[in-house]
Amino acid sequence: MVTPQILIVEDEVITRNTLKSIFEAEGYNVFEAGDGTQMHKIISTQKVDLVIMDINLPGKNGLMLARELRENTDTALMFLTGRDNEVDKILGLEIGADDYITKPFNPRELTIRARNLLQRTMLEQHKQPQQEIEQYRFNGWVLDLNSHTLSNPEGEEFKLPRSEFRAMLHFCENPGKIQTREELLRKMTGRDLKPQDRTVDVTIRRIRKHFENHPSTPEIIATIHGEGYRFCGEIER
Repeated sequence: MVTPQILIVEDEVITRNTLKSIFEAEGYNVFEAGDGTQMHKIISTQKVDLVIMDINLPGKNGLMLARELRENTDTALMFLTGRDNEVDKILGLEIGADDYITKPFNPRELTIRARNLLQRTMLEQHKQPQQEIEQYRFNGWVLDLNSHTLSNPEGEEFKLPRSEFRAMLHFCENPGKIQTREELLRKMTGRDLKPQDRTVDVTIRRIRKHFENHPSTPEIIATIHGEGYRFCGEIER
């Protein structure tokens, strides 16, 4: 695998320098940005494999910048922030962040989570597409494996963030089977499920919104209490 390139978006200089030192010691190439303007400039001129971003930033905050990032790229995104309330975490995951870590952080845990995320995303980017299936069709909907879009029966397309696409792909590959939160989180992020981790539930809620906005669609993802979720769509063979 080629050397990963990380962009740290953090306005606090000491923290930014600490993060730069941590990841350079791990062998990564590191870019730095103190605000959204600098972030966009770097992304427009450099190939970035992972963005590690604070929420409290001058000008546009990290949540606003994450929305802009997700509109234009599928780059891996991790929030590293002192804002540890549940609302911010859920909102960050809903926007499409792959991970959310609060300060103060454990450097070892941070590098492990970043490495796992990078290994998965970079392998996906560089492997040659060999799948025979390019689309999954169910109940009038289409999941396109090349564009990572979900289309409703009228043909309206929705670009899915990475975690939502991986969850939908796993469901379509395993229709009718109960998927535990542990299994889904590993497919989505490569991480093991920890207590109070709501990443899976937030992702499923976002996916369901597409179907709920289309009243003629039957229940596609069912909650199996105490076990997980099950894909109930009728896959066209």
